[in-house]
Amino acid sequence: MDQLDQLESRSIYILREAYSQIENLSMLWSIGKDSTVLLWLARKAFFGHVPFPLVHIDTSFKIPEMIAYRDKLALEWGLTMIVGQNKAALRAKLTFPDGKIERSQCCANLKSKALKDTLSGEGERHRLNHQTGSYELDDNNTPYTGVIVGVRSDEEGSRSKERYFSPRDKNNTWDIGSQPPEFWSQYKTDFPSGTHVRIHPLLDWTELNIWEYIHRENIPTVSLYYDQGKGRRYRSLGCAPCTKPVCSSSRNPAEIITELKSGQFANIAERSGRAQDKEMGGLEALRKEGYM
Repeated sequence: MDQLDQLESRSIYILREAYSQIENLSMLWSIGKDSTVLLWLARKAFFGHVPFPLVHIDTSFKIPEMIAYRDKLALEWGLTMIVGQNKAALRAKLTFPDGKIERSQCCANLKSKALKDTLSGEGERHRLNHQTGSYELDDNNTPYTGVIVGVRSDEEGSRSKERYFSPRDKNNTWDIGSQPPEFWSQYKTDFPSGTHVRIHPLLDWTELNIWEYIHRENIPTVSLYYDQGKGRRYRSLGCAPCTKPVCSSSRNPAEIITELKSGQFANIAERSGRAQDKEMGGLEALRKEGYM
């Protein structure tokens, strides 16, 4: 069993453990490579069927190709697709692109607040109708008590402090110091009533592992990750105003793997193209309040 097989096996085990132990489970799908690998693993874990809803927090500032890719795959794979938004902030134009607030507060409004309200059921949820291809108001507002997330510990500093099963309080607030220990693949899954649990099956994967797995499994990924002939591509995806492409001629996963192993990105942080990271000096404060 090679390294990818070991990582795959552990992630599938964690997905199955989460499903068996945590009620009202959901999974975040940001449409990026990591959460798409997570989606692929979930389909493997449950034999082609994903038995919990996928949640996407739509800031309304995502690159259009991302939304088109989301809906195409959701329809093709028969996914229960839930979309949440902070519509009040969007209506009031309390966003960075509208010039009202800084990037960090924009993330807090359109991501953290929208996520919290969508998971708790306090905010509107819109469900994809597979017959019409449109999103309709979902009448199910039962809180999701557990959410599976595709974060990796090597991606950004605060993520390295996570556990595979990471408890939050009922407000999604993260107390780093109170997390349970995880030794020898023993995971705590019995939490007090009212605890919100984040599950991180990809925690020990690296960016290189992700691309090696995408290449091996031939996983469909959004075209923005690849050079379309202009010598540029996205290495990390987010909102259009805060995410910049990198100079790269990689056109497929194999070429990206070469770049990561010995090329121009061998020692360059993955999120170096995310403007909000530079402004905030790290994401730990936002993540304590519920940011992904």
